[in-house]
Amino acid sequence: MSAATGMGPLLWRLSTLLSGVGLLVVGVGLLFSVLGLRAGVAEFSSITLGLVTSAYFMGFVVGTYLCPAVIRRVGHIRAFAAMASLASTMPILHALWVDPWFWGVLRLITGMCLVGLYIVVESWLNALAPSEHRGKLFAVYMSVNFVALAVGQWLILVGDRLGFVPFALVSVMFSFALLPITMTPVDEPEPVQAPRLSLRKLYEASPMGMAAALASGLITGAFYGMGALFAQGVGFSDTGVASFLAATILGGALFQWPVGHYSDSHDRRWVLAWVCALGSGVSGAAYLLTPLSGMALIPLGLLLGGLMFAIYGLAVAHVNDVIDSTRLVEFAGGLLLIHGVGAAIGPTLAGGVMDQLGPASLMLYFAAVLGVLALYTLHRLRAAAAVPTEDKASFVVMGGGSQAVLQMDPRSLSEPGTAADAPSSNLPRR
Repeated sequence: MSAATGMGPLLWRLSTLLSGVGLLVVGVGLLFSVLGLRAGVAEFSSITLGLVTSAYFMGFVVGTYLCPAVIRRVGHIRAFAAMASLASTMPILHALWVDPWFWGVLRLITGMCLVGLYIVVESWLNALAPSEHRGKLFAVYMSVNFVALAVGQWLILVGDRLGFVPFALVSVMFSFALLPITMTPVDEPEPVQAPRLSLRKLYEASPMGMAAALASGLITGAFYGMGALFAQGVGFSDTGVASFLAATILGGALFQWPVGHYSDSHDRRWVLAWVCALGSGVSGAAYLLTPLSGMALIPLGLLLGGLMFAIYGLAVAHVNDVIDSTRLVEFAGGLLLIHGVGAAIGPTLAGGVMDQLGPASLMLYFAAVLGVLALYTLHRLRAAAAVPTEDKASFVVMGGGSQAVLQMDPRSLSEPGTAADAPSSNLPRR
């Protein structure tokens, strides 16, 4: 593809891949909500549902290491076909036997398959996109993911949410996603390596970035896994459940950029502290308002999503401020895995809290995690001076995905040479 190729023709060429990703993520979002609602009807305890959800994110983390080896062994096309076939059967099996142990195994397999699919698709996007357009393509890809997740919440209104239909709909979405993806003409991309995770190096570079990535996982994993059960437990109708979940996800899409853009010209640590403090306050207000006005939770959810989904992007941007830009993919891969570990732990922790204090206490869980991160960020502010504005990297909206998508991050293409590009070992830990 020539450098002269514009963004419009590029998006048209990649529209099949992006539409396939959108359908896949719609199914992922719907399955989270369906399982939460169905678990409530089956009288699973909150901690049981949390463990089931944790199995999915654990599968995601395990697949991050296993899937690249499978792809290198059999090739992208065969690996994609195998994992897609397996993933599309999982929702149907959920419907056949409602048992928490069985569901946990299915969620573990689903997480491993989906991270493999993300790796293949994101590798194809990297192979097709010229370097000068990767930043814009990255933004489009993130937007597709957020919008598709929100749309998935509304599909719980289709058919009988307590029966076979929603599970079948997820399977249909997964299967339909394969059609545009497999019809896209694309060369075999370069093999993807499993990320190298060195907790020591990551901690040496930025203890605060590591803590923020972990906290972000603890929150978002709990939201995706327990959000539907929370909304159902506080008395929302099916429409209310869909509205609350969709509003929170769309809030994450809408508010990340202004928050991040503001952090580009201010000390990101202070911005992160304020985001966490405000998020903790909003969560506490939502807990107090739950018995008084359930509908007030929807606008609060919009604001809460905007705050809590910004944390991971701020963590990656802060780490990129203090490391050599040529190592962004390495360190961002570590942050992605730390985020995944947090997401695997979060639903179980939140489920334990909800079992003890009731469904509404999910908001207390959010308030506690955000409050602790705010306090830790204030503690880290004394460690070193702020990075000068002229030496900072730009904020980029971030979300879930695999290590392959990090190649599209426009900051990984920046030229070294600024103060921020000095080796992290020569900088104070921030």
